[in-house]
Formats: sequence, structure tokens, C-alpha cells
Amino acid sequence: MSQQEKNVLNIKRVINAPRELVFEAFTKAEHLMHWWGPAGCTLTVLSLDVKAGGKFHYKMSMPNGQDMYGVFHYREIQSPEKIIFTNSFADEKGNIIATTMLENFPKEILNTWTFTEENGVTTLNLVGVPLSEKAEEIATFNGMNENMNIGFNKTFDQLDAYMKAKFQIHKQLKTNKTARVSTYLNFPGNTEEAFNFYKSIFGGEFHGKGIQRFEDIPASAEHPPLSEEIKKMILHVELSILGGHIIMGTDAPESMGFTLNSGNNTHINLEPDSREETKRLFDALSEGGNITMPLKDMFFGAYYGSCTDKYGINWMFHFTNQ
Repeated sequence: MSQQEKNVLNIKRVINAPRELVFEAFTKAEHLMHWWGPAGCTLTVLSLDVKAGGKFHYKMSMPNGQDMYGVFHYREIQSPEKIIFTNSFADEKGNIIATTMLENFPKEILNTWTFTEENGVTTLNLVGVPLSEKAEEIATFNGMNENMNIGFNKTFDQLDAYMKAKFQIHKQLKTNKTARVSTYLNFPGNTEEAFNFYKSIFGGEFHGKGIQRFEDIPASAEHPPLSEEIKKMILHVELSILGGHIIMGTDAPESMGFTLNSGNNTHINLEPDSREETKRLFDALSEGGNITMPLKDMFFGAYYGSCTDKYGINWMFHFTNQ
């Protein structure tokens, strides 16, 4: 092996999910916050702009109470095939700094991540190269190769657990392709109180395994911990009301980047019995209105999208892939 080959971090990881979904996990804040970073840390996305010249600035709250910061500077994005960026330790303002944990570690690492898919399974190849000509920094980087391999694979274990749990929860609640209509409700943090109130009026029990909390996803000791406040919030709950109509709910607090008002906290949720019918309804209802989420395959095993029609009514579309 040449010296140049030795100065490279090379990791290959197989992820049991389609490439587009895996690529989203690397480029959307609502997913990154659940799995990116060292095992045991809580990640806060401070800013994310996934484009050439954009950056990802994040805070890692470690189990020992210490806060650390990191930053990506994106150089090239080819969705869903490739991401090229530099990553560095950073301060709270996003400035690149040298780490105090390891002497002579390079300030910037150039990373190339490529995503390939075969039969719905994605292979991720990660290549990292230190952007330094200092012999002592290159030597430190090479000496950390094994530890970085272990650290990255633990992080990808968290990604695996997150994606599996996303699929699992929705499969528990919707076990067939029978069409149905439900109403989806967002609350700023009091979903449990509201649904217990509705339950006291309409009776019955919550569907599936009952109340699903954020701490339930993923069900893995390797998943990075959430704040105690977020852990206890409601990820998903369903209740039948009159005539078998179903209401669903989730917590969407401001601390997670949501801003709710009386206009955007309620959606009519359509669950057609085929992918084709889902697209037909989406195209028809969004015409002349506003598409809030393009129709596409999502992490939770569904073909999903949302829109506001030309009369101001909010719609969600959810076809469960079985």
C-alpha cells in the first residue's frame, strides 16, 4: 500500500433501505437530529443548507455534559448519488477550530460519500482525506483510522435503528392497504392531554400499541438520547371516533422547529388503496393550490405528500407500501 493510500479513511456500509431514503437521512434536519453524531450524544441542528457552498452546523451534547460543535462545508451535491464536503470541529458560531481532545489532528477532512442501490438496498462508501501537508497531522490522522472506523460504524448503527423503527411503527398501525380517511392533528406539546380528552368522550382504546413516544424510536440502546422533554412527547397516536373515523396526532413543539397556528394544525389524511390513486388525488387536490410536501417514498414505509388546496384546506396523502 502506498503512503497516499494510507492517508485515506475508507468505510463501506450496507443500509437496508432505498437510496433516495438513505440520501434524505443525510440531508434533512428532521432525520439527522435522530442519528448523526457519536453514540450517546444529543444532536442539535443549528443550521443546514445542503448545496454547493452551503453548510451544516451542529451541536453535540455529550453524556458528560460537555457541548461540542461541528461543521460541514458542502462542495458538491449530486442527489441521490454523491455528497462531497469538508468536516471540521467548530465553535458555537460555526468557525473552524482545532480540537483540544487530540493534538495535531487535521482541522479539515475532505469527505466523499457515494450511494449506490441494488434491489432496494443501499451501499454507502465513505472516503475521507486530511486537508493538510503537515507530517505530524497526517500521522495523527492515520493513527486514528481504526478508531474512526469504529466511531462511524456506531453512528451508522444509529441510522439503521432509526430507519427500522420508522418502518416498524407505521406497519404496526396500518396492516393492510384498505383505503381510509382520517384527520391528522398537530399539537405544540399537549397531544397526550388532548387525546385522553377525546378518548373520555368517544370511548374505545388507542390503536396499535397505544401511545407512541419519541423515546420509542428507535428501540435501540445505541440511539442518541433526546432531551427528557422531547422523550416524553407523543410521536404518534390514533383513536377511532364516530362512525369509525380515525383521528391521529403528534407533538410538534417550537423546540423542534415547528410553528403551529389554527390554520396548519389540522389535515384531512387520505390513505388510498393504491399508489396510482394516491397520485391521482394528490395531483387533483394540489392543482391551483400549494404543495407543502412533494409526493414521494418516505422513511416510514409510505408514499407520502401534503398540500393545501385552492380553498385553503390542508390534505395529507399516505399510501402504505407493504
